[in-house]
Amino acid sequence: MLSLPEIQDLVSKKIDAFNRKNGKSGIYGPITYILALGGKRLRPALSIMSAQLFSDELEDAIHPALAVEVFHNFTLMHDDIMDNAPLRRGKATVHEKWNSNTAILSGDAMMIQAYELLSKTNTEKFPEIFRVFNQTALEVCEGQQQDMDFEKRTDVTLEEYLEMIRLKTSVLLAGAMKIGAILGGASKADADRMYRFGENIGLAFQLLDDYLDVFGDEAKVGKLKGGDIIADKKTYLQILALENAEGANKEVIQYWLGKKPKDPTEKVRAVTSIFVELQIDKLVLEKVKSFHQMAMSDLAALEISEERKTSLRELAEQMLGREH
Repeated sequence: MLSLPEIQDLVSKKIDAFNRKNGKSGIYGPITYILALGGKRLRPALSIMSAQLFSDELEDAIHPALAVEVFHNFTLMHDDIMDNAPLRRGKATVHEKWNSNTAILSGDAMMIQAYELLSKTNTEKFPEIFRVFNQTALEVCEGQQQDMDFEKRTDVTLEEYLEMIRLKTSVLLAGAMKIGAILGGASKADADRMYRFGENIGLAFQLLDDYLDVFGDEAKVGKLKGGDIIADKKTYLQILALENAEGANKEVIQYWLGKKPKDPTEKVRAVTSIFVELQIDKLVLEKVKSFHQMAMSDLAALEISEERKTSLRELAEQMLGREH
């Protein structure tokens, strides 16, 4: 069995070959650019790893895994336009480097290329993985719309937030893993378990990201501490605090919402102190643990040898073991 680094290296080489074919001109230049920005290639790697759990023959899994990665980067290109984001992985976003119209057209071309890659799957299982891919693609778009809708609302519930991150983030992990499992010859029950595993790991990962934004070590997390608080971004922490806070604590949180002080650290300190008083940090980590346990339960139930489960179990621990 290939290790995760070996699978990631395989994916990177395939993406490099894809970029060479695209070149750097016309609408293809931005595609080459965004794919060359790197990333961990986690989604395609998980898809191939899922196939590997059930089969040693990986050839059929490679093109669908690449389709997942190209689709993922298409969504990033369009999300950056909607968010008016200037940077992606430390480099200028496509709409900043070119313009919004080019970014829209290049993103559209990427979506078509994703389906072209998917169509190269030489297997009778194609209709099944096509349905999973389509459902996943639609749900990712639904999640992005919900995220934008939430920006205008002050009454978002925890359940709504969890559903939004499930759609926007988790289903792509889940769909990628189910596609891999199907291509590896998994039973329907095991393919569904792989989907739920990816879904719950994705939810745990996003909640941990919310937590680390406030309580993580800035040097280790690699981004501005409290950035979500400064931007008034709706996160699990903010919504949970507003639901649990009473009296003065609730007034403090509401006071800072929408405020843009000259020194943003004052806002971060004030809101964080309320989070600590309400034990929001502990409650969020308990929720992360709950999703992780559900994922491990489905992994344990897979009808394969324990030895084959080891790499996926270790990856899940690695994903959720980031510095607090």
